[in-house]
Amino acid sequence: MGVAALLGVGLPLVDARVIGGLPAKVTAFLFSGGPEAARTVLSVIAGSLITVTSLTFSLTVVTLQLASSQYSPRLLRTFAQDRFVHVTLALLLSTFTYSVTVLRTVRASLDDQTAFVPQLSVTVAYLLALASVVGLVVFLAHLARQIRVESLLHSVHAEAVETMRRCTDAKEQPAASTPVTPVTGTVSLCAASSGFLTSVDEAALLGAAVDAGAVVVLDRLPGDSLIAGTPIAVAWPLAGTATLDRRAVTVLSERVADAVRTGFERTAAQDMAFGLRQIVDVAVKALSPGINDPTTAVHALSHASALLCEAAGRDLGPLLLRDGSGRVRVVLRRPDLPALIDLAVSQPRRYGAADPEVMGRLFTLLREVAWSTHRTEHRAALNEQLVRLCATVERQAYDDAERSRMDALARSVREAVDERWPPSDS
Repeated sequence: MGVAALLGVGLPLVDARVIGGLPAKVTAFLFSGGPEAARTVLSVIAGSLITVTSLTFSLTVVTLQLASSQYSPRLLRTFAQDRFVHVTLALLLSTFTYSVTVLRTVRASLDDQTAFVPQLSVTVAYLLALASVVGLVVFLAHLARQIRVESLLHSVHAEAVETMRRCTDAKEQPAASTPVTPVTGTVSLCAASSGFLTSVDEAALLGAAVDAGAVVVLDRLPGDSLIAGTPIAVAWPLAGTATLDRRAVTVLSERVADAVRTGFERTAAQDMAFGLRQIVDVAVKALSPGINDPTTAVHALSHASALLCEAAGRDLGPLLLRDGSGRVRVVLRRPDLPALIDLAVSQPRRYGAADPEVMGRLFTLLREVAWSTHRTEHRAALNEQLVRLCATVERQAYDDAERSRMDALARSVREAVDERWPPSDS
C-alpha cells in the first residue's frame, strides 16, 4: 500500500508535466472525461474495491474456520502462508489506496484555479480496477481449490517431504557411527525459554562444544515442548581433558540455549514429524462422530504411508557433528522410523477401530512400509504394530466377510515382513 500511495502522489505530477505533450495516438487510449467524470470514476473504484476487499477478508476467515473445525487447527498455517491470498489482498488494498490518493488531485475550473484531470493517473486506476476484478475471480477459484482436503493434504505432504530431504541423507543403510558414551563429570544443560523447539543452529552448537572442550548431546527433538529451566541436553568433558568447571558450564549453557530456538508453534523448518502429525490429525478429525468421514481418513493414511516409505529410505539416525579432528562433539537426536510408524498408526487405529476400511488401510500401510525397508531394527516395530492391529480387529464386531478380509491383510503384512527379512537375517 505504501508503493500505491507513492504512485498516487507521483503519477499526477508526471501528468502535470506531460499533459498536452503526448501524441494523439497515445491520448486516444487515455481517460478523456472532465473533472466530475474523473471524480466519479475514482470514487466508484475506491468504493467498490473496499467492499470487495471486505468480502475477500470474510471469505478467508470463513475458510480458516472451516479448515480449523473440519480438518485440523494446525492446517491454518497453510492458508496463512498462501502467497496467492497475500497477493490478492495486496492488489485490492493497493488499488483502493491509489484511487483515493489520485482523487485528491482532481480539480475543477474556478476563478482562482484551472481545471486539472490527471488522465494518465485515472487510466492507471481503471487498469488496476480491471486487474482487481480478474484477481478476485481467480482468488475465488483458488480458494475453492485450496479448501478441498485433497489440496490441503498435498500441500502438507510436499512440505513434509521437503523437510525430510533437507534434514536427512538418502541411504540404504544407516551411516556407520562411533557410539558416543559419556565420561565422568556429566552436567545437564537447561532451556532458557519455554515453547516448541523449532530449530537448532548446528554451527553455533558445534562451536560452543569445541570452545568448551566438551561433548554435547541434545536429547530433545524439533517439535518437542521445552520448559524454561528444565534439562534439554547433557555435556561432559572430551576424553582426556579436565572436568568442566562451573564457569565453563555456565558459558556453555548460555551458548547452547542461544543455539536452540523456540517458538509458540511447531514449524516445518527442521521438524520431520510435523507434516505427519498434521496428516494424522486430519485422519483423526475425519473419524470423529461430528465429522464421520472415513473416506477422508483413508485418504490421509495414504499420504501418511507415502511419508513413512520416504522416511524408510533415509538415514534417520542421530546427527553427529564433528570438529576439525573428526571427533564427535555434538549429537542431535532425530525421530526414528518406529516412532514415526507409531505416530501414524496408533491414533487412527484407536479412533477408526470400528471401520473395516480404516483398519484395512492401516494393514496396507504396514505392508507398504515393510516393502520400503529391509533394516533389521525396523522389523520389530512393524511386528509390534501388526500385533496391536490384529488385537484391535479381534475386539470388533465385524461380520465374517470383513473379518476374513482383515485376516488376509494381516497375512500379507507378515509375508512382506518375511520377504524383506528372511529367517537367516533375523
